[in-house]
Amino acid sequence: MPGAPAPRGPRRLLTALLCAVAAAALYGCSESGPQDPAPTRPTAPSGVSPLTGLPARTGPVLAVKIDNVPAARPHTGLGAADLVYVEQVEGGVTRLLAVYSSRLPDGIGPVRSARESDIALLRPFGNPALAYSGAQRALNPLLEAAPLDLVHQSSAPAAFRRSPDRPAPHNLYLRPERALAAAPDASDVRPVGFRFGAAPAGGTATTTETVRFPAARYAFTWSAADRGWRVAMDGRAAATTDDGPLAPATVVVQRVTIRPSAFHDVNGAVSPYTETTGSGTATVLRDGRAHEARWSRPDPAAGTSFTTPDGRPLAFAPGQVWIVLAPR
Repeated sequence: MPGAPAPRGPRRLLTALLCAVAAAALYGCSESGPQDPAPTRPTAPSGVSPLTGLPARTGPVLAVKIDNVPAARPHTGLGAADLVYVEQVEGGVTRLLAVYSSRLPDGIGPVRSARESDIALLRPFGNPALAYSGAQRALNPLLEAAPLDLVHQSSAPAAFRRSPDRPAPHNLYLRPERALAAAPDASDVRPVGFRFGAAPAGGTATTTETVRFPAARYAFTWSAADRGWRVAMDGRAAATTDDGPLAPATVVVQRVTIRPSAFHDVNGAVSPYTETTGSGTATVLRDGRAHEARWSRPDPAAGTSFTTPDGRPLAFAPGQVWIVLAPR
């Protein structure tokens, strides 16, 4: 992990100034026009990560887009992430968006290309660094205009390496410390709506939860020894090359609308767009139990809150969090 956080760069200061001006008139910076005043956001105790609920140093946020077809597995560096999002892409398969702040592994990957959904998904993080392999030409203007400190092969070639052990395109890996050095304007970690603490009353004792996408399947199996949920992808246990089996402490199955976007891949397949602003239902897995929940994010610039069906905040178990953005 780098030492002291990087100084604020001009772009970071300008973004903060623009947000402050907009807040005075529109109750907050938003991509969808005037908003109602945002609800009070949860705060994390000093020295505790707002993404994991565990002791951690404050540092910049690095989000990395990670390949997740069978040829890309096993992954590297995924166990060190504070937070992992699962997103649907073309063909019904998935990619991962891993978010790091508490600690950085030596390498992360395989790294793949960004999608339009990543822009809205990362807005609550302020101006995070986003590392990716590239993007289709039509999407680049949107990425460049977004509050993101972009790190890709053209902008920071020294932050990437190709592995001779796998065929392209599944062999691109990120050097995270070099990536953050190339992103001096990256925001420090901040609360994004999560709460951590004791489990709510109730819930259903659960050993395994399965989530299906059109061409991918995830299973999360409770492991008392790990105090977490062992991950399986497409019927195979998921482990990393550097950190062993994946076992997040909390898994959120967030049911969302996934619709066609205006973009498509090189083969002409339409890229899906995952809507993460709005509200809906979710299932929160923690401590061997499944809790039915509601999620809410009315403001695109704010985080997502998770509550019990009667409206009480639903706390996560401290540790790594996975959020599976599953089709409704």
